[in-house]
Amino acid sequence: MIVFRRFLDDYFSISDVSSTSLSLSLFGFGLPNIISGNSNTAIGFSLFVVAMAAFNLVIDFDIIEQSADEGAPKYMEHFGSMALTITLVWLYIEILRLLMKLNSRR
Repeated sequence: MIVFRRFLDDYFSISDVSSTSLSLSLFGFGLPNIISGNSNTAIGFSLFVVAMAAFNLVIDFDIIEQSADEGAPKYMEHFGSMALTITLVWLYIEILRLLMKLNSRR
């Protein structure tokens, strides 16, 4: 349970940074290139986000498996598949961002 709590704290930290960056960019401001650039810190942050997305994928599969074992209603399959799809898209986008940062260092 402590690991899950730590995961939630990290997940909300990532979403706070992302939403702050998005909000500031809408008004013409932006966060420094510490996170969005191609520095070692930015690549480390991207690796951290990819690891969090992969861990979220594991959690989604666990939730789907537990729901199937407990005999959840048929309409709950939609929620599991939607969560899995969103996590896969998030993981794909973050891996592409990481590859983009690594490629721009050449």
